[in-house]
Amino acid sequence: MKVRVHKILKKTKVEGPGVRYCIWFQGCSRHCKGCWAKATWAPDGGKELDAEDVLKDILATKGIEGVTFLGGEPFEQPQALEYLAREVKEAGLSVVCFTGGKLEDIKNREILNYIDLLIDGEYKEEEQDFSRPWVGSKNQRYHFLTARYGEKILTEYKNKIEINIQKNGLIFINGMGDFDKLTGRLDMLTRH
Repeated sequence: MKVRVHKILKKTKVEGPGVRYCIWFQGCSRHCKGCWAKATWAPDGGKELDAEDVLKDILATKGIEGVTFLGGEPFEQPQALEYLAREVKEAGLSVVCFTGGKLEDIKNREILNYIDLLIDGEYKEEEQDFSRPWVGSKNQRYHFLTARYGEKILTEYKNKIEINIQKNGLIFINGMGDFDKLTGRLDMLTRH
């Protein structure tokens, strides 16, 4: 089975509770106004990987609490998402998944058995709000689908960002916050 991936970050502290392995799925037909992740929209972008190889890499990564799936839109690759979520969950890791859709509209209900925390709702630029962890607009909702996490974690975490400088010199920013403001400041620092 194949999975089309925009990016994998093997360890991050800003995409859900604890240290997480994070997979940005490639492809999103929603195209939310103001989306920071436009590079994930094209369904033929990113790279195609064997889902089994991705799973092996997840299980070989030490020191992670779980895996976060985001995108793009993970539910546009339902078979790969279900396979990875199920196997990760069976290995004892937690699963956090983002969707621009709504819980009520998820057709494959089986997949919900493998997700501990589902965060739903499209990003709405006109409702931008960074006061809650991991989300960027007021309409987005948290669904605690298992007992692994509860509403208490929402008081234990705040939105943060990470800046990763890759070996090739490219900068990758992840997490949740005002990226336009941040990149404006970075631009000012580089223009002397």
